[in-house]
Amino acid sequence: MQHSPSERIVLAKEKILALKKYAQEHKAKATIQIINSFLPFLGLWALMYISLDYSYWITLGLGVVNAFFLVRIFIIQHDCGHQSFLRNRKAQKIIGYICSYFSAIPFNYWSKSHNVHHKHNGQLEMRDIGDVTTMTVEEFKQMSRWGRLKYRIYRSPIVMFLIGPVYYLFIHNRIAFIKLPMFQKAKKWLVLNNFVMLAIFVFFGFLLGWEKFLLVHLTILVLFSIIAIWFFYVQHQHEYTYKQWMKNWDYVTSALKGSTYYKVPRLFNWLTGNIGIHHVHHLNPFIPNYNLKKCIEENPWLNKYTTTINFRQSLTLITNKLWDEAEQRMISFREFYRKEKMQAIRVRS
Repeated sequence: MQHSPSERIVLAKEKILALKKYAQEHKAKATIQIINSFLPFLGLWALMYISLDYSYWITLGLGVVNAFFLVRIFIIQHDCGHQSFLRNRKAQKIIGYICSYFSAIPFNYWSKSHNVHHKHNGQLEMRDIGDVTTMTVEEFKQMSRWGRLKYRIYRSPIVMFLIGPVYYLFIHNRIAFIKLPMFQKAKKWLVLNNFVMLAIFVFFGFLLGWEKFLLVHLTILVLFSIIAIWFFYVQHQHEYTYKQWMKNWDYVTSALKGSTYYKVPRLFNWLTGNIGIHHVHHLNPFIPNYNLKKCIEENPWLNKYTTTINFRQSLTLITNKLWDEAEQRMISFREFYRKEKMQAIRVRS
């Protein structure tokens, strides 16, 4: 259901408070999720290692499946960063750090960055932290040809969904690019995480053989990074998303309108830890992933303001490149140049 681009979503206080009951830990569900995420991952990892003696194509096929189990492990890490997976904070930290050595995404530093994303999602001033860089039409219009070319390359499918995810995982998450004071302590944990990751790679490289270990683990990590970036892109780069300057920004509207409900088949919803129910997650990040489905089933009103898309529809989002402030929607480069040309014709006439 689409609303006026400038319309602010106002919810009754009782509705928001009613969601608190879903932000409760369920130790049995949490324990089961840990078991049915890590055990299949480790089992498939072993099969991938053995399959290298026969054909890398078998290894690659198993890697695709295992990458989704790594997504599931990462969602546990993600929830621990939100302090929603369990009530015990010490247990959450331990679980979060363990998950991070599987996902290769640093727990402490990334969680802090991700929480900034949640607090400022859709704020045009905060596009450089935990978000896909998105230029506005006016900003793109003022750029030089070289600047436009760089942005077009960055937003191309090959860079956005193949090169970008690999860069994000292996470089962006290894270096403390964020200079805000609140990240000073997190930088120390990032350095420690890098040393531990290096030690793990060296240990298993010598134990299992460098070639086999890297062929297996890097295959999983690369595929995992592509899946993760794709989901994040789909969750926030839809046509009628929500982007405002701080003075006009609203948290509830940002959560429900700035995030999609990505309705994927049940199996993929399970493998990705219900993260497709993203609008609810942004409205209340303290709801653990294992409670999101129940929350949306019992509160269908949550979908009233949100863009709901399936996988086929999500493929069309690849063309969304620029934020048009005048129309309050994402547009393609083709649409931008068509409008620019029409405007130039009007000016000359």
